[in-house]
Amino acid sequence: MPVELVTGEAVALDIRVARLASRALALFIDVMLQLMVLYFCMIFISLSAHVSDTAVTAGLTILALVGVLVGYPTIIETLTRGRTLGKLALGLRVVADDGGPERFRQALVRALGGFVEFWMLAGSPALIASLLSRRGKRLGDIFAGTIVIQDRVPVSVMLGPVAIMPPQLAPWAASLELSRLPDTTALAARQYLTRFWELAPLVRDEMGRRLMDEVLTYVSPPPPMGFRPEIYLSAVLAERRHREERRLAERAARRAAIARRGLPLAVSVPPGAGRPGGPAFIPVGGPPPVPPSYGGGPVPVPEWLGGAPGTANPPRFIPPAG
Repeated sequence: MPVELVTGEAVALDIRVARLASRALALFIDVMLQLMVLYFCMIFISLSAHVSDTAVTAGLTILALVGVLVGYPTIIETLTRGRTLGKLALGLRVVADDGGPERFRQALVRALGGFVEFWMLAGSPALIASLLSRRGKRLGDIFAGTIVIQDRVPVSVMLGPVAIMPPQLAPWAASLELSRLPDTTALAARQYLTRFWELAPLVRDEMGRRLMDEVLTYVSPPPPMGFRPEIYLSAVLAERRHREERRLAERAARRAAIARRGLPLAVSVPPGAGRPGGPAFIPVGGPPPVPPSYGGGPVPVPEWLGGAPGTANPPRFIPPAG
């Protein structure tokens, strides 16, 4: 569930609060680990009770309980900046309310609150507080001023393509001049398409029109009429990604061809290059390289590079077409 978090520098950030189910599963992993460590500690203490008095045994028992139930989450979360082994497995992290890393004091308060909530009261206060809190905070988070966020999200959400090329706008997009489009504007359009279904209709339409007007100041020629703003933005971003992927693929192919031919990737600088009286440029002699023949038949080209349909086609997200 995305919420807005305001940092100490008055910067608003959109964060993904950890869901109750993922937090419960992370807690289960941590509790199983703590019980396992506590079991071996109790075996050691019971064996040492045969050669020590009752006071030493009681002291070791209290030390083991405090160290495992309170010391484990405190030390681990402090050293890993808000992660235990359970949270690491589920992609969760504890951060301060202002978005900063969790400190030792906050980790200690959370651990003491967790001892009361989970080990003494069977987790009922934590469950009730998490259900009533908009950010899913338990009592330990409220007292410590922390929040548990989803630190690791699916790759398709953050890195996957968020737009496809509408067939009706493909000829227009192929003729676009995109060199003047700033990365910040493209990122704003990408975030808009990513959160398209989370926005209210009025806000969604107004934001789409503003973003489209801003994009059109950097690209040419003007688009054909009769499409919604998100369709235009989808076409621009899809074409921009297509050209970037093709450029990276061509660069990787050139580097691979050079590596196969055994040619050096760097050129040695002759003495005196760049100095007064020295050579004004670095000569690179020899005829141009002949395109290598790899054998074994042609390599299939991915569909997003102009190949046959269905070859290495990445997933797509289709915005509304009406």
